[in-house]
Amino acid sequence: MGALTPWRPQTRRGFPRRNARENRAVDIVDKATRSRMMAAVRAKNSKIELAFRRRLFAMGFRYRLHRRDLPGTPDIVLPRHEAIVLVHGCFWHHHGCHLSQLPATRTAWWRKKLQRNRERDIQVAAELTKEGWRVLTIWECSFRKSGVDRERKLDELSQKARDFILSTRKRQQIPARPVRMNESVQSRGPTR
Repeated sequence: MGALTPWRPQTRRGFPRRNARENRAVDIVDKATRSRMMAAVRAKNSKIELAFRRRLFAMGFRYRLHRRDLPGTPDIVLPRHEAIVLVHGCFWHHHGCHLSQLPATRTAWWRKKLQRNRERDIQVAAELTKEGWRVLTIWECSFRKSGVDRERKLDELSQKARDFILSTRKRQQIPARPVRMNESVQSRGPTR
């Protein structure tokens, strides 16, 4: 008798099993587990943010974290350089890249929620700039790519952040690809 293999849901040509009645992907975990997983998503002090902060500190930059007296409670505030660094997750901040596709279920609700998040980010960046702060936004997709050494990529991003902090530029986004609002609202569906 051969080795036992774990049970896997049936798939058709690599696509997830679908609920025929509602024509959507079936979630592989129960509601309570999904809720616990979503609650574990951190708003601050994420692994990437911590790794990025360590690199800035090693370069000699001193900063304040999550200042509540500033619009949007920015991730990293460098008062000496009048600069702010925001580390944004592409999904939650609705970047428009391959990491920010809408879930297949409740798409109208998610579209509205993520659109509000995106609009709030734009408003916060404008308010910070108006108050005299220079704003650097680093998007998750700039270091989260398949086949890329994450540590080396974070080192490169730290150098770009250093260049921005020491410059006089008012705003910069990494990656610099502009996001058009209509293309960023796409739902996740099967890719054929």
